[in-house]
Amino acid sequence: MSKKLAGVVSHHEREVAELRADRELAIEYLKAAMESLDDPEDRAAGLLALRTVAEAYGGLGAVATQAGISRESLYRALSPKGNPTLKTILAVLKAVGMRLSVEPDEHALA
Repeated sequence: MSKKLAGVVSHHEREVAELRADRELAIEYLKAAMESLDDPEDRAAGLLALRTVAEAYGGLGAVATQAGISRESLYRALSPKGNPTLKTILAVLKAVGMRLSVEPDEHALA
């Protein structure tokens, strides 16, 4: 008995649309999310963010093709329990027009 409301968009659809429309937002979103990859308890958030950016910039199928990865492998790698290789992360980032960079850790001991 549920009717879909006209004009209602899911949070995920809205997020994808905003990331597609604002490249700087997508970059900052992914920067923040990539920090979670260091934490095994929060790794899923970083993978989900990378997946969302891939969806915003062509969709997983197109990004997988451009990255030289099978669509199924990309879905698995960017799933909450995924464990992508560095090669996969770099290929996905390149496919969406981004790259990995290194910054000093403000909390690191000198």
